[in-house]
Amino acid sequence: MPSNPTRKNSGPTTELSNLITLVGRGVPSNFELSVSGEIEMVADNHREEATIISGGVAEGLIDNGVQRFRFSGEVANVHVLDWNGVVTPESSSTPTVHVDYGVPER
Repeated sequence: MPSNPTRKNSGPTTELSNLITLVGRGVPSNFELSVSGEIEMVADNHREEATIISGGVAEGLIDNGVQRFRFSGEVANVHVLDWNGVVTPESSSTPTVHVDYGVPER
């Protein structure tokens, strides 16, 4: 888990107080999350999770388990599709996505 839920850019400090949680359903699924601010994965090493993060976008693969992302701003887009390329909500195999605003760090 990141030790500090804020990110210091060249501008003011950005608080990553919002949370996106993906819950896998046992089927490999691709995801892309984009936000209007910054995003970072709540994991010791997002590269081990095969998740790519750049600015306000995170993309990767999930099959089992839970992946969490802290972010600032608003959710701009959530795109999730299963291993057959079927998108949410047409596929019951894609992960569940939860978005929570104003969540304090534990």
